[in-house]
This record gives sequence, C-alpha cells and structure tokens, in this order.
Amino acid sequence: MNSKTLHYAVATALVASLALAGCKKKDEPVPPPVATAPQAAPAPAPAPAPAATASVTGVDLGNAVGADMKVSAPMTSFGKKDTIIAAVSTKTSDPAAKVPGKLTAKWTFQDGQVVNEESQDLSFTGDGVTDFRIAKPDGFPAGNYKVEVSLDGTVAQSKDFAVK
Repeated sequence: MNSKTLHYAVATALVASLALAGCKKKDEPVPPPVATAPQAAPAPAPAPAPAATASVTGVDLGNAVGADMKVSAPMTSFGKKDTIIAAVSTKTSDPAAKVPGKLTAKWTFQDGQVVNEESQDLSFTGDGVTDFRIAKPDGFPAGNYKVEVSLDGTVAQSKDFAVK
C-alpha cells in the first residue's frame, strides 16, 4: 500500500470514529433524590358508637294498674276470677334512641302447661312499662303459675304466683 492510500484509510477511520462519537448520547448527571418529610399516619377512624340496647328491669304482678301502666299493688296470690296483669318495666341504654324489639309473656300452669303466650313488637325509648293480661271468666284452676318475660327471644325475668 502506498502512503497516500494509507493516509486516506487512516483519515477515513478517524472521521468514522468522530462521527460515531458525535452520535453517542451524552450521560446526563442524575439529580440526587429529594428528601421528603415523613408523613404522619392517618388518624384511625373513630369507633362507631355502640348500638343502643333495651333491657327488662322488672316485672310486677297485680290485678290493677294506674295511669302510668304500673301495677297499683303488687301481688303474688290471686283469686280464680281475677284478671292477672304483668307490668313489664323496660329501659334503653340510650334514652333518646328508639330500639326495636319483641317483648313476650308466657304464662304457664304448675306442670308447664302453657296458659297463654303473647308477644308485642315495640320500639323502646328510655324507661317504659308494657302490660300483659290474662283472664278466664269461668275461673283459673287453683295452683301455682309462672310468667316468663322474654326480650327478643331471651328470657329476661320470670315471676311465680298462685291462684287460690
């Protein structure tokens, strides 16, 4: 090869190298990550208020009630032809809330024989009294009786009484 060709070959290689170097993407410096302040954890949602509940606070038996629906004179012994009244006192955990529920009175004779069973669907609010009554015009048989009061299917209180 002569020197002129050699110079052309070197010059061509040099131009090609420069062209490739010019096309190469430049490395740009990467900025350092921006420090952020740690974020506080979100406050937990407040717990829901417990639902208001109703409860049976007492059962009084008698044969007459006053204007307040309460038994005038509590009794545990009745005559055969008496009307027997069970005054069921109730209370709600939140006096302003209306609490739906089912109140049931189950009256039984001494051997467990059901004399009467009655339920009332109610909306309890604060303190209240609900009356249940049984009567038999030809008279109840003498013996021992019981009334069981249930709230929403669970026996809340019971009272024993006698008919003489």
